[in-house]
Amino acid sequence: MNFSLKNSDETNEYHLHLVSDSTGETLEAIVSAALVQFEGVAVHKHYWPLVRTAMQMSRLMQDIKEQPGLIMYTLVNPEIREVLEKECRNANLPVLPILDPVINLLGSYFGVQASHKPGRQHTLDADYFERIDALQFSMAHDDGQLIEDLPQADIVLIGVSRSSKTPTSIYLANKGFKTMNVPFVPNVPMPPLLDILRDKFVIGLTTSPERLAQIRTNRLRSINEDEEGSYTDLEQIQDEIKQCRRYCTDRGWQTIDVTRRSIEESAAAILNRYNQWLDGGGTRKKQLSEP
Repeated sequence: MNFSLKNSDETNEYHLHLVSDSTGETLEAIVSAALVQFEGVAVHKHYWPLVRTAMQMSRLMQDIKEQPGLIMYTLVNPEIREVLEKECRNANLPVLPILDPVINLLGSYFGVQASHKPGRQHTLDADYFERIDALQFSMAHDDGQLIEDLPQADIVLIGVSRSSKTPTSIYLANKGFKTMNVPFVPNVPMPPLLDILRDKFVIGLTTSPERLAQIRTNRLRSINEDEEGSYTDLEQIQDEIKQCRRYCTDRGWQTIDVTRRSIEESAAAILNRYNQWLDGGGTRKKQLSEP
């Protein structure tokens, strides 16, 4: 079916209603991953989490009808789903149970009936508390803070200023990895503890000098600071990146170029290297850097 639902004032903004019986994080992740394929499309996402009763769903539909659009949901309760589906049919609104194909296929493959219990993926299990612990660790050890705790880290990131160290650390922490990031600053000695580490995964982040110069310039403008100086000078930045790469290479640490990568892609590449490192026994050894 093809739909073209816009605002009542015929603007070019499309409405997506995300309905969930839990936090809605799973639904948001799936939709966000799909939306990157549609550049230039103006989308207004409406979040409707923790829908737990049919009456609640019925009342919610009144709000949805005021700004009609595509409805995607993760609801397992049959009664709530029936209300939503019926209301959508009556209002001629497109609706999609986004997890149904996956759940049905898994049930067929496993030969087991799905439990149909809401929010099961967010059970407060050991993995949940590990992620919280990792997040607290990574935030407390951002930008080289509390360097004496470095042996406790799962992953150590080395990189020049504005090379996405902090957001990458937080993303990895959300995956359950205690991540410490240490800034590489020219003419400033690196922590001696880095040179005596054993059996620790360390990786350097590098990026395009041109891209880094632009990021730093924009950063200074945003805080109304003077844009002149070596911090944004292209030649200085080129030398800075070379020094950082050499520092890592001399110690047998891998580097990855994050220029064309999103934070998620950088983290995925890092975890891939980390798993390879673990498969190799987790010992520090000479490894080739990514070009």
